[in-house]
Amino acid sequence: MAAKKAKQTTPLMKQYNSIKEKYPDALLLFRIGDFYETFGEDAVKTTRILNIVLTKRGSGTEVETALAGFPHHALNTYLPKLVKAGLRVAICDQLEDPKLTKTIVKRGVTELVTPGVAMNDEVLNSKTNNFLCAVHYGKKIMGISFLDVSTGEFLTAQGPAEYIDKLLQNFSPSEVLVQKNHKKDFTKTFGDSFHCFYLEDWIFKMDYAYESLNEHFQTKSLKGFGVEHLAEGIIASGAILYYLGETRHNKLQHITSINRIAEEEYVWMDRFTIRNLELYHSTAQNAVTLLDVIDQTISPMGGRMLKRWLALPLKNAEKIRSRHQVVSYLIENGAELESIQKNIKRISDLERLISKVATGKICPREVLHLNNSLEAIVPIKALAIKSKDEALKVIGDQLQDCEVLRTKIKATLHEDAPVNIVKGNTIARGVNTELDELRDIAFSGKDYLNGMLERETQATGITSLKIGSNNVYGYYIEVRNSHKDKVPEEWIRKQTLVNAERYITEELKEYEAKILGAEEKILQLEQEIFGKLVSWLADYIQPVQQNARLIGQLDCLCSFATHAISENYIQPDIDDSFELDIKEGRHPVIEKQLPIGESYVTNNVFLDTTTQQIIMITGPNMSGKSAILRQTALIVLLAQMGSFVPAQSAKIGLVDKIFTRVGASDNISMGESTFMVEMNETASILNNISDRSLVLLDEIGRGTSTYDGISIAWAITEYLHEHPSHPKTLFATHYHELNEMGETFKRIQNHNVSVKELKDTVLFLRKLVPGGSAHSFGIHVAKMAGMPQQVIHRANKILKKLEKSHQMEDSGEILKNSAENEMQLSFFNLDDPLLAELKEELLHIDIDTLTPVEALMKLNEIKRMLVSKQKIKA
Repeated sequence: MAAKKAKQTTPLMKQYNSIKEKYPDALLLFRIGDFYETFGEDAVKTTRILNIVLTKRGSGTEVETALAGFPHHALNTYLPKLVKAGLRVAICDQLEDPKLTKTIVKRGVTELVTPGVAMNDEVLNSKTNNFLCAVHYGKKIMGISFLDVSTGEFLTAQGPAEYIDKLLQNFSPSEVLVQKNHKKDFTKTFGDSFHCFYLEDWIFKMDYAYESLNEHFQTKSLKGFGVEHLAEGIIASGAILYYLGETRHNKLQHITSINRIAEEEYVWMDRFTIRNLELYHSTAQNAVTLLDVIDQTISPMGGRMLKRWLALPLKNAEKIRSRHQVVSYLIENGAELESIQKNIKRISDLERLISKVATGKICPREVLHLNNSLEAIVPIKALAIKSKDEALKVIGDQLQDCEVLRTKIKATLHEDAPVNIVKGNTIARGVNTELDELRDIAFSGKDYLNGMLERETQATGITSLKIGSNNVYGYYIEVRNSHKDKVPEEWIRKQTLVNAERYITEELKEYEAKILGAEEKILQLEQEIFGKLVSWLADYIQPVQQNARLIGQLDCLCSFATHAISENYIQPDIDDSFELDIKEGRHPVIEKQLPIGESYVTNNVFLDTTTQQIIMITGPNMSGKSAILRQTALIVLLAQMGSFVPAQSAKIGLVDKIFTRVGASDNISMGESTFMVEMNETASILNNISDRSLVLLDEIGRGTSTYDGISIAWAITEYLHEHPSHPKTLFATHYHELNEMGETFKRIQNHNVSVKELKDTVLFLRKLVPGGSAHSFGIHVAKMAGMPQQVIHRANKILKKLEKSHQMEDSGEILKNSAENEMQLSFFNLDDPLLAELKEELLHIDIDTLTPVEALMKLNEIKRMLVSKQKIKA
């Protein structure tokens, strides 16, 4: 039997396959002529994402393959869609002119665009950083690094998994680099919501990372950056530099430093708290976040910085007060605030513009934007220096006017320089003599052609002569057929039309060559001069980046001032005490969502570590318990990030950690129930509290049976009360049985969110008042939700029966008339040896070191002892 004939592959597809083998994880955009083409599975993905037509190459043959493509000039339209879909895209270009080769055109990958290293404006969000992240698994702790290649920000840190988790939540990287052998560990610890790329283990080595970083920064040591001691963080940072090289990002002059994320300077918030408070993300559809409400920034730098300030509130009282002073000054000096904001509006994205200078991807129009932005800084600098606020003066002193840079740009570029340099008219007149002369030749053509036309008309006597040009035939003289007989013999026929003939003369031929030569030389000279300008601009990367950072800060402070004026916020009093005293506080997000004409019901909250450490808040569902918890946390957070707050007054003793357990959140995909998630989150709080912590617990224990829930909630509250740190706590619950704790524990005070009963309805007053609540009004809420009347009626009947039964239990009637209960009473005989055993067991429990899980296990052990004794008695 004859051997099966091998498939014939064309030279083009051989070239494609060899390049594709080098980038198996990327979608390959393969340049063929004026199109970028994709093949096979790549083509199928491309058509699905871009909604373009899927065709076939070699249709009907044994080498048939799927094909999809788009014009090369549409790359900036389609590339962002592919990257936003989470794909890595390898751009393969033609590396030589097809006209200059007789064999297949040489091709190669010129750029690998991934979600974390995108520079395209269409991919990037102006008010959000686009971070590439690397995570390194050390022996005891983990290292992490973040780089925004579009702005040059390079950050590193190290710590336990909880800290790395918090940073991942705060910085929301677009792409995370992880060691291949830790793929499962990463997913298990941090979930599967991140777009990950897995690198070989050898990349995550100290020597390699240290060498890479020193080589990049041209230093001998990393001590100057303050990261020398962060061994695991340095390894993660080295992995990022390696990845940039692999993705063909080699022009990195704008990455001028690497900074440590100083954990000790910022308020600790774990990922549960960040999620629960809905600071800048929300799982609910169309939900409004805190960032949505407070962001009044008007520059991209300000928008990005505000998000960072929100993620990392300060815990240094002096720095916080400095921000408050600037905001206060701007509020009091409205004209200066208006003037500063007016000029900030004129400033483009300085960070990303100067990064484009470094990478050589800036266009002439963007260089003009850079110049205009720097010019807008001049009046801001003058205003800041003249102000009476010291912090504002410091910003003014540090702003650079970059006068030499601005003068150079204005002198070099034409004021209407185009986006694309090939369109010409980029370089200003007077910059280059040769360029000016060539322009005179190229652009004075109209006068020359008019003169030629006049001469030829007189010589031939043809009054209807026309001179024109097109891309195919170049310049020509057009003669109507009625005058053909007057055409001189030396004219050469070039094209025949229906009603006319087109000719060329020796003079026109020479002029055409001169013009075409001039236009080509003009483009060459303009590109050369512009390239030199961009290279020269690279010397100003650091001063421009400093300006961008300072304008971002100023924009944030102006945003705080604007928001405080419009929403009636006040300046909080920050000190080093342990008190939290908020008068008539409001929820910053909820008050913005209220119907027009409805005012927010304000509330007072006072907490300290000596008299009112824990407030137990009871009240019906929907009464506003959760809102009071959240608004307390948000007011503290706003105050410590430098903003004014929604209240009549607020005295805030510095908080170093904010913990919340608010709302149910299943993690079923990881095999965890609501209750298990709740216990995990609560355990994290109890194991990390400090004397300056603010703890907010909402409905702890509701994920299990009522008595289990009450027991757990009681035990947790007791643990917080007895803890040596005395953390300030708000505990909202519908277990009104917990009100009894206020009588036993001196620093627990009962409050309730008041309601007013009107016949069969309940009016929620949303006011926090002293004293506990005895009802939950669950059936009233069910009625408000539109539950069928039959169900409501039946629920009321069952409730009355249960309440009656409960009253009988309380009075002891059931115990007296039940033989079973008689046995239960006799069970606790004072002479019973079990009591001595129980006493011994309880006295040997060290409550200060007992974890919540251990407490539950111990409780279960005691229960088993009792059940066993009961069976023996029976």
